[in-house]
Amino acid sequence: MNLKKYIAQTVAASLMTLAVAQAIAGAHGVMVGSAEMVASKTIVENASASDELAVLVAAVTAAGLVETLQSAGPFTVLAPTNAAFAKLPAGTVDTLLKAENIEMLKTILTCHVVAAKAMAADVIKMAADNGGMAELGTVGGCILTVKYYYNKVTFTDENGNVATVTIADVPQKNGVIHVIDTVLLPKS
Repeated sequence: MNLKKYIAQTVAASLMTLAVAQAIAGAHGVMVGSAEMVASKTIVENASASDELAVLVAAVTAAGLVETLQSAGPFTVLAPTNAAFAKLPAGTVDTLLKAENIEMLKTILTCHVVAAKAMAADVIKMAADNGGMAELGTVGGCILTVKYYYNKVTFTDENGNVATVTIADVPQKNGVIHVIDTVLLPKS
């Protein structure tokens, strides 16, 4: 079987699995940490409710990006968890939150934002149509490599850091969040 046909079959199976999961969830939102994400709320409102995204929310607030991420969008946010931020070298988050480093913080955060609503199926199809991987530009000017394999979606930054999507398709009033396990960084 050729690779393209295999990927297409895998995508179809994954989309069916996603559709079943969404049907089971019904009107209930996706849980991120201990908080239910509600599709009628904005990215910032939902992220602020989740204990798993507290560091991200603090960084977005410090960088002055709250108003932007509450606007109409649509946006796709690759949302690193607190554990993802904890993987950074000790003291990195505290250093980035200092006033003199806010521009770097903004760049890092906007490397996690796409100015469109890209559901998992869209990202998977984009990768499948390009032999299993594709490039995706972010608001911050980063080029991420999207890969889909073994039923996992990953984003690799220009430094080789790989973030795996741990929770996909968290619907928002102004877009979608995909929770990731690693902070993506701009090109060094």
